[in-house]
Amino acid sequence: MDSNGKHQLNKNKTFRQAFHHAWDGIIAVVKHERNMRFHLLATVAVIIVACWFRLQVWEWLWILLAIFLVITGEMVNTIVEALVDMTVGHRYHPLAKLAKDMAAGLVLLLAGFAIIVGLLIFGNHLI
Repeated sequence: MDSNGKHQLNKNKTFRQAFHHAWDGIIAVVKHERNMRFHLLATVAVIIVACWFRLQVWEWLWILLAIFLVITGEMVNTIVEALVDMTVGHRYHPLAKLAKDMAAGLVLLLAGFAIIVGLLIFGNHLI
């Protein structure tokens, strides 16, 4: 809703307005998605361990890439779920299931990538 209490139907008029809506989206996904909260908790743990190991810049780049890919994937998954639910409601449709499964698969692949990056970087420091 805008400052007049009405739902916005037109494009954002200012950068500030666009930023506010984007921030609302981030807050919504954290508030409503358990998996996003898990990913953020894992992110905090990884950053603490990375600081403890005093990673080099190139290692930080890989860690941050993995973190942002997983968080982005979770947001895309949430978007797909919302759009599918809005479209089919509480009815089953095989294409709705396929879309949701594929979006979840995306997050699974990205999380696997993040685990591999973590094992390669942190494993090297543990050896």
